[in-house]
Amino acid sequence: MFHFFPVGIGELANFTAYAFAPASLVTPLGALSVLVSSLLAHKYLKENLNIFSKIGCSLAIIGSTVIVLHAPKEGKVDTLDDISLMLVRSSFLLYLSFVFISSILLVVLYAPRHGNSNVLVYILICSLIGSLSVISCKAFGIGIRQTLNGQNQLTNPLFWVLLLSLIITVSIQMNYLNKALDIFDTSIVTPVYYVLFTSFVLIASAIMFREWTSMTIENIVGNLCGFATTIIGVFLLNSFKELNINMNNLKN
Repeated sequence: MFHFFPVGIGELANFTAYAFAPASLVTPLGALSVLVSSLLAHKYLKENLNIFSKIGCSLAIIGSTVIVLHAPKEGKVDTLDDISLMLVRSSFLLYLSFVFISSILLVVLYAPRHGNSNVLVYILICSLIGSLSVISCKAFGIGIRQTLNGQNQLTNPLFWVLLLSLIITVSIQMNYLNKALDIFDTSIVTPVYYVLFTSFVLIASAIMFREWTSMTIENIVGNLCGFATTIIGVFLLNSFKELNINMNNLKN
């Protein structure tokens, strides 16, 4: 039972981060959880951490640092009134329609036929829906922040709609992620999920919160390079962890 406590603390910290920082900064840094899990498994569970895994860890740290240095500034989104205006923008409604239509097609047409043979099917579903869970999480966090600051939002219908949306989207996301993990190897699912989930969150947050509009070209390029470096790090960390390769093997 005690293992639920640190998990709960981690999820609470993650939720708080979304409430106070840009989603396009918080989500890519999720790679650090993969890194920490690998290091702890190596130390306490004696799992193998070969040269490729160590290079992957280093690249994930470098990429995450670059992302932080070039991260977009938080936009002026302080109230649920701001959120309500953003939710009815044509650009966000178009993205919402894209997510719903794509998810329905994947669930109804592709999952029954190709879900057990193609890793992309279930991961695409949980990544698309996951991007909406991040939006819901951030917006709901803003409502809580308002309430704690003395502006009670518990009577605001949008507050409860966001909570319901968060529960539904996270449930769907976890359901299809678990299906992917049950069928395919973790070393395949983890990097593919990280790339697709983070990509859709970046797109959703750019459309919803317009976090990238105030960024210079240098920061945009730096952010994308940091993301690409982190992707390579996560791939190396997961894809070759079963190989028994160290510096002595390479020398020989």
